[in-house]
Amino acid sequence: MAKVVGAEWDALVAATPDTTVFQRYAWLAALETHGCATAQTGWQPLVMQLRDPQGRLAAACMLYAKSHSMGEYVFDWAWADAYARHGLHYYPKLLSATPFTPVTGARLLGRDTPARRALLQAVLDLARHSGLSSLHLLFLTDAERELCAEAGLLLRHAVQFHWHEATPPWPDFGAFLGSMSHDKRKKVRQERRKVLDAGVRFRRLSGFDATPEDWVHFARCYDETYAAHGSPPYLNLSFFRAIGERLPDHVLLLIAEQAGQDIAASLILLDPEQRRAYGRYWGALRHVPNLHFEACYYQPIEFCIERGYAIFEGGAQGAHKMARGLLPVTCTSAHWLADARFHTAIDEYLQRENLEIDSHLDELREHAPFRDQTALKATAT
Repeated sequence: MAKVVGAEWDALVAATPDTTVFQRYAWLAALETHGCATAQTGWQPLVMQLRDPQGRLAAACMLYAKSHSMGEYVFDWAWADAYARHGLHYYPKLLSATPFTPVTGARLLGRDTPARRALLQAVLDLARHSGLSSLHLLFLTDAERELCAEAGLLLRHAVQFHWHEATPPWPDFGAFLGSMSHDKRKKVRQERRKVLDAGVRFRRLSGFDATPEDWVHFARCYDETYAAHGSPPYLNLSFFRAIGERLPDHVLLLIAEQAGQDIAASLILLDPEQRRAYGRYWGALRHVPNLHFEACYYQPIEFCIERGYAIFEGGAQGAHKMARGLLPVTCTSAHWLADARFHTAIDEYLQRENLEIDSHLDELREHAPFRDQTALKATAT
């Protein structure tokens, strides 16, 4: 990304529908600059740029040559295992995604649809001539899904859980709770009461307000989450500080205090113009029952209601989020396999899997936590 002009990149972001803060130059460059997404971590950055005859940037795409499948949230471990059992190499593979970020947003940046279509063909040509096993474009927009289907890529569906503003909007968190069924409403109140009775209070900080000490605390909490799962963290303190400095109006840092000490934190990213918020990272230095739900769901939802945000994305997977007021939505990825035999086998597998996902969505919607589903703007399509 150091070879890319940031202003040119962000101009494409502005011209492309359905982009997010995670496509911004500052976010992607910080991942590379601070050692999070590099060849050494298995994310070799590659930037595809298309220029018009006048030399102006017409389209661009962030790509990675991956030596593993970690940090993607679209799981293809079984595909890699199948390759290995047949004596073939699945890695390295070619990936278009935002590292460690399961958020739907435009991957193919371009000034118009023809430019984005040409970009996809250029990426496919690169994959075909690279000698890599495959190409994967993750968490695509609806328009990109159509472009990928048109180009013959295989489509794969998955489920996430998002909170949606009601129509008319809820005036406060109490009204939001009032719209839920009795048992779900009671459960949320009990969970929030336990955190409050434990003496935990939250403060909200933007990137403008967060101090170096706040970021040190957050990084400790984030590292603790990964340590609890026995894995090294993807991100680091210098990355978080860079985001706070370069994208301050897109940052919401929630810090939990107890008895005068900071004990937990969660990081929410914001797209104010699109009225969307994204739950990303969290951690705690002390165990408090239900603190995770408060820091990662209730506090962000309360913020969204107060500030008029339309959607809060709660991250990857997690049917338990429905009990906290989040509803199922579909997300889509696209895949191309160089080996025709595997391409055919995975195509057949995905056709079955996508039918199962559709059936699962129908089942989830039958257990929605709200009394009146017509009050919501949109659930899954």
